[in-house]
Amino acid sequence: MKAAVLYAANEPLRVEEYPTPTPGTGEVLVKVAACGLCHTDLHYIDHGVPTFKKPPLVLGHEVSGTVAALGSGVKRWQEGDRVLLPAVYGCGECAMCRIGRENVCERMIMFGNNVDGGYAEYMLAPAKDVLAMPEEIPLVEGAIIADATTTPYHAVINRGRVKPGDRVVVFGCGGIGLNVVQIAAAVGAHVIAVDVVDEKLQWASDFGAQETVNSQAVERVDKEIRNLTGGGADIGFECIGNPVVQSQTFNSLRNGGRFVVVGFASKPMSLNTGKVMYREMEIIGSLGCRAVDYPRVLELARQGKIKVKELVTARFSLDDINEGLDVLRQGSGIRSVVTP
Repeated sequence: MKAAVLYAANEPLRVEEYPTPTPGTGEVLVKVAACGLCHTDLHYIDHGVPTFKKPPLVLGHEVSGTVAALGSGVKRWQEGDRVLLPAVYGCGECAMCRIGRENVCERMIMFGNNVDGGYAEYMLAPAKDVLAMPEEIPLVEGAIIADATTTPYHAVINRGRVKPGDRVVVFGCGGIGLNVVQIAAAVGAHVIAVDVVDEKLQWASDFGAQETVNSQAVERVDKEIRNLTGGGADIGFECIGNPVVQSQTFNSLRNGGRFVVVGFASKPMSLNTGKVMYREMEIIGSLGCRAVDYPRVLELARQGKIKVKELVTARFSLDDINEGLDVLRQGSGIRSVVTP
């Protein structure tokens, strides 16, 4: 099969012939329809963040496709079934899995990190973790649900605990941030979106933000948010992974506010712990999505309660994947997918 393979950091992915895997016991072989291009992969390619499986490695963790072959013992699935693969899956045995928090499993597996992922014509997945893709959701665009939609759902619903009427500020209106915007808006929150690109702020409005702020157009963005909300937002989401922006998000909150860290940052932010204590601030991390929530997100997308197709603004063939990664680096569009 053809695959885009990571051999070393700071090198383009190599599109080449790669062994087609054979499903083992309890596994399915998936013919990849699409795989989303995600900033996580740029951490490995551009910044040398190590993967758990040493290269050569096929990256890609936002995958949709059809079942191509079944391993022994697999009875639920049939060849040709439309499926979505979760970005990560748990062992099912550790303490975190036992309490329903598979997204922080002690032995968590991530496609395109611990095992080969979806920048290929075929890939393996455990049959127990595969999800049926509803017919109402387009198979190619639906690939981004695996991460770009489910990760924000978990951040908004489970970690941010957003309720109707909450004043929410979202810093960063890329693929993840725009989904935080639309899911928080769907819950009934008053959403303020912050970015430095007016086009992205317009998208945020289209996805449900009631107000937008270009942080470069104001003297202090945290002060601007406090003015707009009469003292500070109830909940703030940082969706970039920038320590400076993380501080801005935290400083935009009211007393007793909740700061949800969604973006990955390799460097620490500055934090006034005296303020955390004296004003009873909450700081909450959010990673991926629990297995139990994937069907809920798929149902919201099936009903059209959250947008999916509109988020995919570019498609690339596997041969052109490095061009697609350049588009990702430039911050162009909302979300791109590779269609092997």
